[in-house]
Amino acid sequence: MRQELANWKLTIDKDKGGKTKGNAKKKKGSKSGKKKKKDKDLTADRNIQTLYQELVEQGLLKQAEAINLDDYLGDYSYLGTTLRHTDIEPMPSLSDVRQVIALYAVLPLGSQAVHEKAPLIKAILLAGPAGVGKKMLVHAICQETGANLFDLSPLNLAGKYPGKNGLQMMLHIVFKVARLMQPSVVWIGDAEKMFYKKVPKEEKELDPKRLKKDLPKILKSIKGEDRVLIVGTTQDPFNADIKSLCKVYSKVVLIPRPDYASRYVMWKQLIVKNGGEVTNVLDLSSLAKISDGYTQGHMVQVVQTVLTDRRIQQLAKRPLTASEFVTPLAKSDPVFQDEEEALKNWYAKTPQGKKRAKAASGKDGEEDAPLKGDKVTNKGKK
Repeated sequence: MRQELANWKLTIDKDKGGKTKGNAKKKKGSKSGKKKKKDKDLTADRNIQTLYQELVEQGLLKQAEAINLDDYLGDYSYLGTTLRHTDIEPMPSLSDVRQVIALYAVLPLGSQAVHEKAPLIKAILLAGPAGVGKKMLVHAICQETGANLFDLSPLNLAGKYPGKNGLQMMLHIVFKVARLMQPSVVWIGDAEKMFYKKVPKEEKELDPKRLKKDLPKILKSIKGEDRVLIVGTTQDPFNADIKSLCKVYSKVVLIPRPDYASRYVMWKQLIVKNGGEVTNVLDLSSLAKISDGYTQGHMVQVVQTVLTDRRIQQLAKRPLTASEFVTPLAKSDPVFQDEEEALKNWYAKTPQGKKRAKAASGKDGEEDAPLKGDKVTNKGKK
């Protein structure tokens, strides 16, 4: 009996301690209670159907194009490993880009289990020259995961929901619908315009920096169970304040112009896809060399220009040749190496680029340690 009484006293003391702790937590949580009042539901009297319809009518909710991730063509870069041995960091291949998009976007959005266990990534920035398929990847993410596509690009927001109250209402509706109908992708085209160092005169009326202050706040409100991903695309990130840009986009994916191996695969598949035939007369190797510097967008335009209905009907008697693609290809301007190097140097200034450079230098130091002695190894560790 004495032992039972002692046990009862222990349990009563624990209960008293739990109550006091609970009261203390409630007192501490009084401040957070005030914050919750600020984040009240602005559309509590409306159902999801009316909100969805409003976003469609305003052009903020769009239907994604039927593009699969496999449609983003490109081969693995076999030269990359060799360049790394000579302390040269190569540009990622198109195969690498496709793999990164699958890991950080498609898998977490497509599976709730993967999303809960994987590192939480709320925003991804796709940076690269015009025509390398940034917008195509956005549609591929939506197609692969069945996600809704919201368009919050600065040009698309011009003249919609004016004023501070209008902006708050728009963001509230967009992200409320995005959470309730997840998975969702919020696309921000020309993402650099939102973080302009100086807004050009011709764009002041568009007010491209409307979301600069409110977007980081919304990012904080996205929780781990919310399968909502913000995807920004930019071809000119140099005009943006890099600190503000990288605070929003924690993950930056650099998309290069296609290399020789990717161009060879793309020419072959694009010609077949558009009704053409690849024969021995068509020298794909020469065509892939000549098209150095041209993007996927250029190649698609050239193939569609050459393979008209009349030309397809003539294929039996007159097979395709590489010279037919050269003339329309020469009419468009390629992406020069200087532009690609500028993007590479910009990426090196981002927090992600700096971490990658440090990791690469650390690995090199460890590999060279047995050959160069202890002093070098200590420097490498630092």
